[in-house]
Amino acid sequence: MSFGTSPVAGRSNAGRRSRTPRVHGVDPSVVSEIVALISGGSDDLESKLHTLNMSPSHALVSEVLHASNDRRIPAFRFFGWILDSYPNFRPTSDDYNQIICNLGLFDDYETMHRMLDDLSSKRHCLTEKAFSFLSLHTAVGMKSSVRKLAEMLNSVGGSCRGSGIFSLIKLLCSMKSFDIAISLMAEAGRTSYYNVLIAAKCRSLDFQGARDVFDEMRRIGCDPNTKSYNYLLGSLFKNKRFVEACDMLQKMEDLGYSPDPTTFEIVLIHSCKDNRMNFAIEFLDKMLSEGFKPSIAIHAAFIKGYFWSGRIEDAYQYVVDMSVKDKYSVNMNFSLLASLHCMSGRVEEAGRLLYELMNKGLKPYFPVYMRVLKNLYKSSRGDLASELKTKFLQFDKHADIR
Repeated sequence: MSFGTSPVAGRSNAGRRSRTPRVHGVDPSVVSEIVALISGGSDDLESKLHTLNMSPSHALVSEVLHASNDRRIPAFRFFGWILDSYPNFRPTSDDYNQIICNLGLFDDYETMHRMLDDLSSKRHCLTEKAFSFLSLHTAVGMKSSVRKLAEMLNSVGGSCRGSGIFSLIKLLCSMKSFDIAISLMAEAGRTSYYNVLIAAKCRSLDFQGARDVFDEMRRIGCDPNTKSYNYLLGSLFKNKRFVEACDMLQKMEDLGYSPDPTTFEIVLIHSCKDNRMNFAIEFLDKMLSEGFKPSIAIHAAFIKGYFWSGRIEDAYQYVVDMSVKDKYSVNMNFSLLASLHCMSGRVEEAGRLLYELMNKGLKPYFPVYMRVLKNLYKSSRGDLASELKTKFLQFDKHADIR
């Protein structure tokens, strides 16, 4: 029997001490020496730094700032000295966020304001790291500091306002300071900020809390978007709450929110993992009818879902059907199904799939081809291995001709 004639069966760093550099190649003794000078806070600090005769690298500056924050040592004079003494040195985004954090450690909001003005004029963005000093505050102190930061960011405007408030909300949610985060979001009134809270509630498995956020958004006139629902849908499916997820999906559509590619991917992948293949194929048809193409992850979920549930012929039929509906997936789908056959000991079926793929003029993935070839030889089917190899070598001949 030959392949040509056989059918196929179907956390925050602030407050932590770091004794060794995080970056390879930075001399810890140099970092320690600089930090020791900074911590002294002498009037002639800049002169003492000059005596080190160093050539500051981004890695070195980053380590000094990181160590200063860990040990709660004011580092703004060092940072200013670097900028004044080495005008060609361009701080990284991480450096700027570290120095903002350092200023926050010492409640130096006046200097922070000036620095944020400068950063925003240069379109720099802030990350959660800039506000990680908040983790050292009491609940009351944190609320007061967040209020100051929000007022400052609103005053500064520009890139620092948008990125700063977003990062501040993300940090508060990660610290489970939801009440403070909500008060900040209510003032801003932006859906993207509330989505951060929804995602945080879902990560902590507080699904009712996530639903309550939707109600709060509508109460203040800030409508959710499809992304808002995707966070909740993804978490419900991931935690095997299939019925709740389907109810939420229906509610989402009833309210006029159309599924986007991410929605389809969430629903289809988790449906396949949960062996709800009939539901998945119906939803796939809906996806195709709306003009969306399945991703590689969706194709893989269907093929694996059918295969590992014992519906091997359905897996093959899916691959064949998709070769018409999504021609760019043909190579990957056939190769994946062949790989699954090979893994489960069905090496001859794997070879036939690759042969069928090559008959379509498509070259299989080389690692899959080699695995199947070796297993054919091991299973004493050298005849089929030779046939497969001959077919594969035709691609190299065509390449030589071109």
